[in-house]
Amino acid sequence: MTEIVLPNDANPLNALLGGRLMHWIDLAGAMAAHRHSRAYVVTASIDHLDFLVPVRVGDFVILRSSVNRAFHTSMEVGVKAWVEYYRSEENRHVSSAYLTFVAVDADGNHLAVPPSSLRRKMKSVATKVPHAAGKCAVRNRRAEKRIGVRRCCF
Repeated sequence: MTEIVLPNDANPLNALLGGRLMHWIDLAGAMAAHRHSRAYVVTASIDHLDFLVPVRVGDFVILRSSVNRAFHTSMEVGVKAWVEYYRSEENRHVSSAYLTFVAVDADGNHLAVPPSSLRRKMKSVATKVPHAAGKCAVRNRRAEKRIGVRRCCF
């Protein structure tokens, strides 16, 4: 997904508003989750965002997203954002985020999602490295308490 930064997207210093970048990250992540699940998706959580370099009016923002893991009804999506300084042909990393999306039907009921190809690869790694699955289980328990979404590893 590519966006051009317009004056409407900027603060008085002609720098991109952080909230606008957050909005674009959410949209890029939602599109990846929607395409994977073939269902409506809602944002359940987003990790923190660091804004690494300024983005100015007239610059292009390039966002790339992918479903990293799929659980029963939720998906972890990674999104990276770059700024393209088209005059100098330079790209710089602006921000990255991990988002959790839940697949729902028109009434808001949770729907099962298909497994991701990355999930199958991770399953084979987890059998070789048992501590990786343990770390994942701890992270999932924390997420369940924080956002109330039941997730499972592999």
